[in-house]
Amino acid sequence: MTANLIKLDVKDGIATLLLNRPEKRNAMSDDMRRDFIEALERISADKSIGALVLSGNGKGFCAGGDISGMEQRMKAPTGEIGFNGWHRQQRVHYTQSLLHTMPKPTIAAVNGAASGLGADIALACDFIIASDTASFAWSYINRGIVPDGGGMYFLPRRVGLSKAKELIFTGHKVEVEEAQQLGLIDRRTNVERLVVDAQLWAAELCAGSSTALALGKTILNQSFEMSAEQVFAQGSQAQGICYTSTEHREAVMAFLTKSADKHITRTNKE
Repeated sequence: MTANLIKLDVKDGIATLLLNRPEKRNAMSDDMRRDFIEALERISADKSIGALVLSGNGKGFCAGGDISGMEQRMKAPTGEIGFNGWHRQQRVHYTQSLLHTMPKPTIAAVNGAASGLGADIALACDFIIASDTASFAWSYINRGIVPDGGGMYFLPRRVGLSKAKELIFTGHKVEVEEAQQLGLIDRRTNVERLVVDAQLWAAELCAGSSTALALGKTILNQSFEMSAEQVFAQGSQAQGICYTSTEHREAVMAFLTKSADKHITRTNKE
């Protein structure tokens, strides 16, 4: 991992990942994406990590794809542009899938502008907390392309289909006030407290059973595409796994022991 492109800190079970190209407003280059993937894979696999907070270093969250990379792709021989583009898209989709399907809570702490792919990265997280300096723009249309980081999937689920179309068709910049009104963000705070507030929220979200969280998130992520019967079926399978977990057993035994202690205390008082 190139240390200067991604900063990863783990403390008290919370991973805080910073995109770290502040001079480029954290635009996503191929090298940064490689390191981002490596960090996400590590966080996902590490059972000692309960949640992820993702933010950007400097004034911006993520300005989207790196323009210099776009320029280089345009210089490729005509016969290679299509395949090169397809290969790049596989990396983009894999990165976004890692973030979206991570088996633990994820929070995007948006500290400044989240544009294009940057806005999609925020949407791929479970929750979004934004500072007063945050803004969002699905500005792909200004480059003659469509959202390729999941925006066409995630955005309608946040703001409704009609509003998502408007934002994607126009590239309209959404300031934090409007983002809050649209339900685009879940919480708002000042920029000085942004990461700390996100970390405190992350600690709340991952305080329960990691098994139940992972299984529940997996089902919830698919719930809009499934019938009620399918959700019930997957829920039944997940519950069967939960029944066998150490967390479930310890929680039940702790409850029973506490109840028994209360009963003994009441009996002694009588």
